[in-house]
Amino acid sequence: MLNNKIKISVVSYLNSKPFILALKKAQLTDVLEISLDIPSDCAAKLLDNRVDIGLVPVTIIPKLPRAKIIGNHCIAADGEVGSVLLLSDVPLHEIQKIYLDNESRTSVELVRILSEKFWKINPDWLSAKPGYEKYIKGHIAGVIIGDRALKEKKKFPYAFDLAEEWKKLTGLPFVFACWVANKEIDPDIREKLTRALSTVSDFIPDVIESHNEDGISKDEVELYFKKNIQYDLDEKKMEGMKLFLQFLEEEHKPAGK
Repeated sequence: MLNNKIKISVVSYLNSKPFILALKKAQLTDVLEISLDIPSDCAAKLLDNRVDIGLVPVTIIPKLPRAKIIGNHCIAADGEVGSVLLLSDVPLHEIQKIYLDNESRTSVELVRILSEKFWKINPDWLSAKPGYEKYIKGHIAGVIIGDRALKEKKKFPYAFDLAEEWKKLTGLPFVFACWVANKEIDPDIREKLTRALSTVSDFIPDVIESHNEDGISKDEVELYFKKNIQYDLDEKKMEGMKLFLQFLEEEHKPAGK
């Protein structure tokens, strides 16, 4: 029955499409109910217990008292990611204000950490609303993520890749999202889900071949998957994720503590 299914929220970006195809191919529709969402909605659904598992921004892991990472796959980059960018008309030291993408908390927190610990800049932070891309000009920069970043980066003289900048700062990969449950999952379903997710790389050619979105060519998509996106959640990526969450905790620690 539908209400007995495990509810899953998946990021609806290009880099998650191989995961979506892997789940469909595994024919788990009898036990899974899948919704496609922007990262912030994935996080909200998992936090509010509206879904049981999500491919979610890693920033929410500390907020889930019963967080369980499912399997050993994620969305990550070891250096340049290509789709999480700070776009600007001017160099870093000339940026005065930064719009923060409304779709993902992870990129927002990452740009704050990089500004403080690496770039040594102190811009004003602006909350972004849909359409904010057209206000990125002059000394006002903006963080853009996902498919929009792949399109918009061609319009600006400066594109600072946040995963690449993280690698320069720490020497470690950056994990943007991983599979997280907010409760114990039936071991049989968990095993089937983990097995399905492990086939993610098999579906990259299908995603490339079926791509027909304006503004991003098939050649760009192929390069994106071959050069930028990584899916294995290995020890180095776990180390990078733990360091990011440590920085995050320090940033939000009350003054004087």
